[in-house]
Amino acid sequence: MKGLRYQLKSVLHDRFCLMTFLLPIVAAAALQFVGAIDFSALGELHFGVLKGDLPTQTLTWLNRYGSVTAYPTAEELTDAVKEPSTNLIGVKADGSGIKTILSGDELDIFRQTADTLPDLYKQRNTTGQTEVHILERPNVMAGFQDMLIAVTLIVAMFMGCTFNAMNMISEKEDGVALINEILPMTHSQYIMQKLFVGFICGCLSSTITVCICFRLSLQNAALMLMLIVLSAFVAALTGVFIGRASGGLMVGVVYIKIVMLLFMAVPILRFLVGTCPPLLSAVCYLVPSQATFEGIMDLSAGSGTAAVKDILILVVHCLLWFLLYLLLSRRQRKSA
Repeated sequence: MKGLRYQLKSVLHDRFCLMTFLLPIVAAAALQFVGAIDFSALGELHFGVLKGDLPTQTLTWLNRYGSVTAYPTAEELTDAVKEPSTNLIGVKADGSGIKTILSGDELDIFRQTADTLPDLYKQRNTTGQTEVHILERPNVMAGFQDMLIAVTLIVAMFMGCTFNAMNMISEKEDGVALINEILPMTHSQYIMQKLFVGFICGCLSSTITVCICFRLSLQNAALMLMLIVLSAFVAALTGVFIGRASGGLMVGVVYIKIVMLLFMAVPILRFLVGTCPPLLSAVCYLVPSQATFEGIMDLSAGSGTAAVKDILILVVHCLLWFLLYLLLSRRQRKSA
């Protein structure tokens, strides 16, 4: 217990570890705040017209599709259309029809609307007799918000890697590692101390992040807890590997960044690509964060079928990584 208390005190004095612990929690709170903001107004159409240029019937027709702002002069209308921060579509009279004015920096959806608007105005009498079915607009941001939440949880779950690696590297640089070698402490006790700190801190940060981001049923909460425990254990083992392999602080930081980029990049790319060949999907599961990411996305959708499979994959990862570490440790002791 004294050794564990010492390890925890060492972590509390490390600002890098504290920042790693708090970062996922702050990011989860920020994502929840952003999720409460309504972005639907960004897709609304805005038209600019000259005062007295268009008849009242035309203005009424434009109001059906978006807001209309009247400008007193042509210069003011042109300046409003050219304003980079807006997607304003200028509308002027063109004989019995209308024409649109664009600056050229608008999004594709607004350029397509501007190109279609004059023809739509010509056919307004015909289209007025057509039965209109308004389809529900899909919320594109919702899918990406779930992805960002899942990535934030991965960072929280695998932060034990940073804890253990930085702790072991700092002990090497301060000479504490030499003292540990002559203490009356077995190799298994030493490893348990190192795994315990990163494992507990990773589980705690992940649990707080889950409480902020999700409202799960009891069954899904149990599955999420298993994902957290297994992912935190794999991360703690990875941190021990990095701590053993790193000869200095800068080398350790490079290794940590490479591992974290790999843990985040593989599931994100797999999510963005969508359907891929079975062999490529199997290769992605060689990175443990892929199973974690898939399980989180499955639980966020209210299901739990894929999460059970992902938990089994993480169990295999835990066993293989732990056996690999025992094998390397035994070889190192024999060579010593």
